[in-house]
Amino acid sequence: MIYFDNSATTLAAPQVLQTYQQVSQDFFGNPSSLHNLGDRAAGLLRQSRQQIAELIHAKPDEIYFTSGGTEGDNWVIKGTALAKRQFGKHLITTAVEHPAVKNSMAQLEQLGYQVTYLPVDEKGQIDPADLQAAIRPDTILVSIMAVNNEIGSIQPLAAAAKILRQYPKIHFHVDAVQSIGKGLLSLLRLPRIDFLTFSAHKFHGPRGTGFIYAKRGRQLAPLLTGGGQERNWRSGTENLPAIAGMAKALRLLLTDEQTKVKQQQAVKDKVYHHVAQAPKVTLFSQDNSDFAPHILCFGIAGVRGETIVHAFENHGIYISTTSACSSRSGDISGTLAAMKIADDVATSAIRISLDENNTLAEAQAFNAAFDKIYARFQLINS
Repeated sequence: MIYFDNSATTLAAPQVLQTYQQVSQDFFGNPSSLHNLGDRAAGLLRQSRQQIAELIHAKPDEIYFTSGGTEGDNWVIKGTALAKRQFGKHLITTAVEHPAVKNSMAQLEQLGYQVTYLPVDEKGQIDPADLQAAIRPDTILVSIMAVNNEIGSIQPLAAAAKILRQYPKIHFHVDAVQSIGKGLLSLLRLPRIDFLTFSAHKFHGPRGTGFIYAKRGRQLAPLLTGGGQERNWRSGTENLPAIAGMAKALRLLLTDEQTKVKQQQAVKDKVYHHVAQAPKVTLFSQDNSDFAPHILCFGIAGVRGETIVHAFENHGIYISTTSACSSRSGDISGTLAAMKIADDVATSAIRISLDENNTLAEAQAFNAAFDKIYARFQLINS
């Protein structure tokens, strides 16, 4: 089996599973309980928070645990809208965000908020000048993803941060779900960024857990209210085994990160330069520094993406259409639509997404399978 669908989810690391099991057995007390079992659990919770903070160069009280990327995006967007509604009801995002962002914005529009969706170019990137032009006196939030989950383009966060330094009261949120462990930490830790969203299952951690970075001094309204966990910002008994496993996964991910990034880039390049030779292939991703090292999106003219996915599955290779979140609905990629790719071309799109465990031998096997699949489809369509 060759697994090239890591942007959908990753295989939990064995060390992470070991941590999860050990914590489930040995630290089963509720961290909010006053007895010794609760104290031990609370101590491990503090330790996990501190470890994650150190790994991303933040402070422990800037880390808040969530159930994953979707909750994190919803919380920052809606929490900002509630906390700052007396200052304005205008938000800015891009036309290529993950559904967790786009649908949160759409829900706020139904409640009377106004949203500006920044257009993108042929690379799926915004023009910082459009961001500058969109800012209004009543703007309260700018939300821009770091790495697009469908084609892998990297947004110009440094340019956006430079613009937003002129507007210190506007919250700046970055969906970092697809960018952690990809050599982009210096970009994510730009001082002007106020909020970052992360999801553990994208970096070999347990599903159903994640965290946000929230800069000191910034305020959010809680999305979940209840017993006052997470310093009254996110109530609900903490999933300690998953949180400890996530901290372990993040440490493993960021160990020798640059070597892992180079490995993924090499695998991506091998596939990219092979499929690019096929006349009826359209490449939606590129192999330069404007794109992340782990995502490659392309299509074969005249063949629907889901058909290509199943053809590769017959060869024991697992890929996806552009986004696992919407692949079963059969919808056209939101990113490709925003890039003004014709519908008949966009419906052919597939995505391969890598991690540090993928190899050049797997890339070679993918290329061999591609040649067979491509030849068969050309024969059918001739």
